[in-house]
Amino acid sequence: MERFLTRREASEAVADQGWRFVLGTLRTSVPVTSLAEAATIAARAVEACGADADEHLRMDLRPNHVSLTLRPRAFGGVTARDTELAGRITEALHPLGRTTTARSVQEWEIAIDALDIASVRPFWKAVLGYTDETGKHGPEDRLVDPLRQGPAIWFQRMTEPRPQRNRIHFDISVPHDEAPGRIAAALAAGGRLVSEEWAPSFWVLADREGNEVCVTTWQGRDP
Repeated sequence: MERFLTRREASEAVADQGWRFVLGTLRTSVPVTSLAEAATIAARAVEACGADADEHLRMDLRPNHVSLTLRPRAFGGVTARDTELAGRITEALHPLGRTTTARSVQEWEIAIDALDIASVRPFWKAVLGYTDETGKHGPEDRLVDPLRQGPAIWFQRMTEPRPQRNRIHFDISVPHDEAPGRIAAALAAGGRLVSEEWAPSFWVLADREGNEVCVTTWQGRDP
């Protein structure tokens, strides 16, 4: 089995190709002018990946852009094969006059704080119609949308009740080089910085009423 790259290895392997490593995936976006063009871009990306397309490539087609994501189907990280496929896709789009860009790529999760994760996880799995992540069936593991359209749900253990503050927050995972701009924009829009103790892994922000969100990157997480 091919080994998973470290976060730094994955990020550096695609940094100059218009892709970014975000939350265990390689992501890029291709601007287009119509849904028909989006379909052409998608077909070229599938062709570039060849037999690996079904295993590694995920796409979202819109009239103004195509979002491309690379990771193995059995999710656990990014491999050298994914970084190779990113380069092949980027090169395949050049004759069409299109380039891959990391602008606006992101992934987000919902974090639920709980004293007893195993007791609340089944409720969220049922009410959302979610399922276990491939290969992860533990009582405290993440939940995912079976169609991969909604955000993943993960559970954070509390050591004591916290009725005075929100216990559900968003994690917004962005490219590491976009985090400062995203944070600055949020602060300029009336937010406040709660903590940067764990930066650049994540910053905790809050709106004017104290509702929290974490802006996260891959940095600061490798040993």
